[in-house]
Amino acid sequence: MAKLKCAVIGTGYLGKFHAEKYAGLDDCELVAVVDINEETAKDVADKWGAQALTDYQPLLGQVDAVSIVVPTSLHYAVAKDFLQAGSHVLVEKPITVTVEQADELIEVAAQNQRILQVGHLERFNPAIMGLGEMDSQPIFIESHRLSPFNPRANDVSVVLDLMIHDIDIILSLVDSNIDRMEACGTAVLTQGIDIANARLTFENGCVANVTASRISMKMERKMRMFKPCSYVAVDFQNRVLTKHRTGDEEMFPGIPEILTEESVFENGDALLEEIKHFIDCIQTGKKPLVSGEAGRKALATAIEITNLLQTDKEKT
Repeated sequence: MAKLKCAVIGTGYLGKFHAEKYAGLDDCELVAVVDINEETAKDVADKWGAQALTDYQPLLGQVDAVSIVVPTSLHYAVAKDFLQAGSHVLVEKPITVTVEQADELIEVAAQNQRILQVGHLERFNPAIMGLGEMDSQPIFIESHRLSPFNPRANDVSVVLDLMIHDIDIILSLVDSNIDRMEACGTAVLTQGIDIANARLTFENGCVANVTASRISMKMERKMRMFKPCSYVAVDFQNRVLTKHRTGDEEMFPGIPEILTEESVFENGDALLEEIKHFIDCIQTGKKPLVSGEAGRKALATAIEITNLLQTDKEKT
């Protein structure tokens, strides 16, 4: 099978890692990297033996697949250009700025029979991948995603920067539509929302309580899912999956024992797994784990939460 000609659009903090992964895959050829900063593009290109460009237009129709790792405001235009030119697209999260833009990308990808995958990286965290298929629907989910302040990502609110990871995972786990939402949050260091909490109530009765902060003094990425007679805890940061369930014996009269099973996963490379999955979808035609539709669903939910937070902010 001929190698796929690949390119990376945007070689900032995350883009340079995309370039590294493509360059290391046997079935890919990293032909070019693009960045408006010529020096940045050249540094990455020289390291991996690719061409350095400051404009992606010459690559349209010339590459099989691209990673789009530019600011969110540019996702729509760049992804649309490549999809229309016949390239498969892996676009970083969030998929676009608006739901309407996401809908159009999904339609363009379908019309051109191209793969559109969204870079929700936590789906490839070994701890969440180790979860496998849930044997029943969760009835309560709580997640905490806390991070110290990083000026690199303050062009969007904490909801679109951090919380959207957990929104995406929760929506993939709960087979039901959202019935209602509540949200609260505030700006602390930036003009946007820096800490937020959202409560999602689904039509099937499941409730998800989701907290995200980019002003914490510590890093924490955890989720717990409760079901009748069991609950599962996922520590994304330390790659630990813990399952608790009731046993046949009694801990106290009338109270069943609690059995615990803990799995600690090696420090895997989630980005490499994400890109390998993207390439596999191109080669086999299967639907990505995080499709354009999944990215759109997460975006729509995040936007609704953001609107609730903005409305609450205007009242105060």
